[in-house]
Amino acid sequence: MRPLLVQAATVVAVLLVVLGVASTLARRRIGLVHLVVAAVLEAVLLVQAAVAAAALVGGDRPPDTATFVSYVVGVVLVPVAGVLWARTERTRWAGTVLAVAGAVVGVMVWRLLQLWEATGA
Repeated sequence: MRPLLVQAATVVAVLLVVLGVASTLARRRIGLVHLVVAAVLEAVLLVQAAVAAAALVGGDRPPDTATFVSYVVGVVLVPVAGVLWARTERTRWAGTVLAVAGAVVGVMVWRLLQLWEATGA
């Protein structure tokens, strides 16, 4: 796990949260900018997953590998699920859906880093 990727994912996730909350408060539906930010977040998460997979294949393993792998798979799916749900939501609450997805990703990437850096003690 690279802390730089965690920080990048956090910055993009916070941007998605801000955009989602702003569109909800403005009583507007989501637009292209929301989708682009979600796509950038997904790209960062996919890079992070690839780095984690390469480290696991290379023999680097956190003490709780099963939980770590579950988090990696889950965090990659959250933005996709958020965008799909937000696109089907025809009201202003679509922004809230994306904001929650961004907040969840922000928490999950830091938990991934904790799991990776755990010493097992």
